[in-house]
Amino acid sequence: MLTSTKSLITYDKKNLDDKTLISLYKNMLKPRMIEEKMLILLRQGKISKWFSGIGQEAISVGVTMAMQKEEYILPMHRNLGVFTTREIPLHRLFSQWQGKANGFTKGRDRSFHFGTQEFNLVGMISHLGPQLGVADGIALASVLKNKKTVTAVFTGEGGTSEGDFHEALNVASVWQLPVLFCIENNGYGLSTPTSEQYNCKDLADRGKGYGMESFILDGNNILEVYSKIKKLAESIRKRPRPILIEFKTFRMRGHEEASGTKYVPKKLMDDWAKKDPVDNFRAYLMEKRLLTEKDDKAFRESILTEINENLKLAYDEDDIVPDVETELNDLYKAFEYKESTPSPKTEELRVIDAISQGLKQSMEKHNDLIIMGQDVAEYGGVFKITEGFVEAFGKERVRNTPICESAIVEAAMGLSIAGMKAVMEMQFADFATSGFNPIVNYLAKSHYRWNQQADVVIRMPCGGGIAAGPFHSQTNEAWFTKTPGLKVVYPAFPYDAKGLLATAIEDPNPVLFFEHKALYRTIRQEVPINYFTIPLGKAALLKEGKDVTIVTYGAGVHWALKTLENNPDINADLIDLRSLQPLDTEAIYTSVKKTGRAIILQEDSLFGGIASDISSLIMENCFEQLDAPVKRVASMETPIPFIGQLEEQYMAKGRFEEDLKALLAY
Repeated sequence: MLTSTKSLITYDKKNLDDKTLISLYKNMLKPRMIEEKMLILLRQGKISKWFSGIGQEAISVGVTMAMQKEEYILPMHRNLGVFTTREIPLHRLFSQWQGKANGFTKGRDRSFHFGTQEFNLVGMISHLGPQLGVADGIALASVLKNKKTVTAVFTGEGGTSEGDFHEALNVASVWQLPVLFCIENNGYGLSTPTSEQYNCKDLADRGKGYGMESFILDGNNILEVYSKIKKLAESIRKRPRPILIEFKTFRMRGHEEASGTKYVPKKLMDDWAKKDPVDNFRAYLMEKRLLTEKDDKAFRESILTEINENLKLAYDEDDIVPDVETELNDLYKAFEYKESTPSPKTEELRVIDAISQGLKQSMEKHNDLIIMGQDVAEYGGVFKITEGFVEAFGKERVRNTPICESAIVEAAMGLSIAGMKAVMEMQFADFATSGFNPIVNYLAKSHYRWNQQADVVIRMPCGGGIAAGPFHSQTNEAWFTKTPGLKVVYPAFPYDAKGLLATAIEDPNPVLFFEHKALYRTIRQEVPINYFTIPLGKAALLKEGKDVTIVTYGAGVHWALKTLENNPDINADLIDLRSLQPLDTEAIYTSVKKTGRAIILQEDSLFGGIASDISSLIMENCFEQLDAPVKRVASMETPIPFIGQLEEQYMAKGRFEEDLKALLAY
């Protein structure tokens, strides 16, 4: 704490008026006093956890006051000043921290892990890095809509080591996006000092490597922060571009309260305590006779009254009563499917043509739809699905991306937050591992957590049979059917591919759209030439029989059809699932209860695949009607090999007929 009555920080008020100076002080004082109250409540067991921003208020307040209210800010858990400066009602913040329904996440997430469109704030997730790419997407929407706004996103010095940081900076620079990347360098990532986190003098230097301006600011000097950010924001609105800011500051309490600060040298703590942003600015205002003890006392009493009144509102609010239906209903944004009827006029298309045509017609229908992916523009994508799209829709809507899957998934999420739609082409489904975190932790969970839709389709070229080896042949749908909040679609025919893709794009929820590469140019079908939709979650009954139910999807559908063609004596129901999440369990149960036997065919390796869950569902719901154990057929428990004879041995395709006959003979 500052012991002198004089400020130890040198302030330059420039042309700021007295009203602004007082406002800056009050906006810093408010989060400081809230934090001091929260630390008391934490010790009393009335809140569960607290991440303190004491000593860093000048950054949150200065940045937020420099921004316009309609501009998005993506803060972290030490940025209470962002939320209070945006004037979120305190009782709602207190309800959030107490897990009450009047918070922002209905008790589903804690502290600052939330966003609110009402106040144009997008909170963090614990993985830190993804919000940087999300800021890119929000800023991209600003550019596309010619809104001339800035997006500010925060990270700590520890977060700059994550790949998401580097990907987001690169994308922002390549696309010249109006983003303020704000690094709060507070000395420690939990207990790890900066000397063990990076080996450069200043993190601002990293901006140079990405071709962007960067600045170092005294994060404890509210006038320096506010004045510089205001000037930069005004400049960015006129000439969109990213700028990197490193704020030098210090964390005066533990990473969170339970961790303490014993690992910090006492002298370092004492030195930074003298630079307290609130105390020093208070002393400065008093030196300049802009603030009196009486004024200060009145401010504090007013803030304390506001805190206590709003705490009472939060305390008086009823605790959340768990309700299963509410929880399940909030997983996805409500989507009212509207059928677009196929025309009688058709043309013969391959799977690849149908996807391309469907995507093009969706681009024509949805003016706010953006396509992103590696090589999708002039080159047309590695499979040529978007060939000619640049000429039809322009490079703003059909965007080549750097090789940074994580940042592009995040940018797609940012577009959705800003009210747009996005289709991302994952060049190969295998590469989803490089964007896995934002898919399963950001896209999947956002609506459930804070009612924010993720209007994103990720196209996933997948599957074997084309001798592409272990890194270009996986069919990895089970990674995503396991994750609540995602929808997973897997068509086997041109007709279904076109209609389901249109629906996936209309659906405001995140959809993983699997496209089997071996089917792209081998399967043909008459397809309506117009725009049409097919509902998600409805399986197709391709063949009807009484002896056995075959459940499959993707390439497995064609393997099953060939097997039945070669064995006309086998009388089978053949179900093409088409959608894996949502899953048409009714179609499965109805068939199995009729036939008494079920065999499930998947291309993926067996253990942990979706066939296992379907088998369990059948056993739990159709056990009394079964005449034989449910059979699963899948590929080998190895990575998928390259050379033809090994790949053929690997595939479930070669074992299906034998296993089907064995089941029938049981």
